[in-house]
Amino acid sequence: MRVGFIGLGNMGRPMALNLIKKGHELVVNDVIPAAIDELVKAGARAGATPAAVAGQVEALITMLPNAAIVASVMTGENGVLAGARPGLVVVDMSSVGPGDSRKMAALAAQKQIAYLDAPVSGGVTGAAAGKLTIMAGGSREDFLKVKPVLECLGEKIYHVGDVGAGDAVKIVNNLLLGINMAAVAEALVLGIKAGLKPEVMLEIIGNSSGQSYAFKAKVPNFILPGRFEPGFAIDLQAKDLDLALQTARENDVPLMLGSLARQVFALARARGLGGQDIAAVIKVWEEATGAEVRYDPQG
Repeated sequence: MRVGFIGLGNMGRPMALNLIKKGHELVVNDVIPAAIDELVKAGARAGATPAAVAGQVEALITMLPNAAIVASVMTGENGVLAGARPGLVVVDMSSVGPGDSRKMAALAAQKQIAYLDAPVSGGVTGAAAGKLTIMAGGSREDFLKVKPVLECLGEKIYHVGDVGAGDAVKIVNNLLLGINMAAVAEALVLGIKAGLKPEVMLEIIGNSSGQSYAFKAKVPNFILPGRFEPGFAIDLQAKDLDLALQTARENDVPLMLGSLARQVFALARARGLGGQDIAAVIKVWEEATGAEVRYDPQG
């Protein structure tokens, strides 16, 4: 299948490379010329504008930083909708709000363009390995048309409902992740101040009711060894919590714990931790209390 790909950043670049490796004809566009050049050297063709890409392909993937940029790429003077032919299937894999995707889908439908929202989980590592989890919203018919393309990018691919449902699932998941990560950090520092050893908490909590993905993945691999390279960065977690709060406002849902978690991550960003893994949020409590949650099994 001839596929377009717009947005060749940290996530988009390895995803696009996987499509080439799996035999798809790829037409790419990005605001950074060097990113396009790299993909062209790998076998893709360059599209001068999003419109130029859209006019050449059967399916088009966007992987972009936020909803405003998605809207610009879709609806600008040289945007996707300006160059797309009827029957094109657009798959937006960016992390945006459900309402944003529904607006774009309505505009696309006016030009007989199908639109799916299909955000991902798995980070840069999952993108490079082709092992992302993909949550797609849109018509099932359109989903099945592009499923072979999505299978080149991920190993767990779900059709979760109408347009916006993919965004909603990711928002709910990452809301829980953010709240859980903040709770893990707070609890561990409390344990240290109360005289517990980190390795004792790792063993007991890891086998008890306080266990969670945030605890299992982040405590032994990031917090205890003091290694905070992302991973999933605090900046991205903060963005996802913003999306959760936006969605809550649109649906009149009180989000008390989510609001608190967002403030915790805002504090971490204010301390210069935005580029570090979400596990680094523990430093907020460590700085406040003078405690440090580290454990060297060799020492």
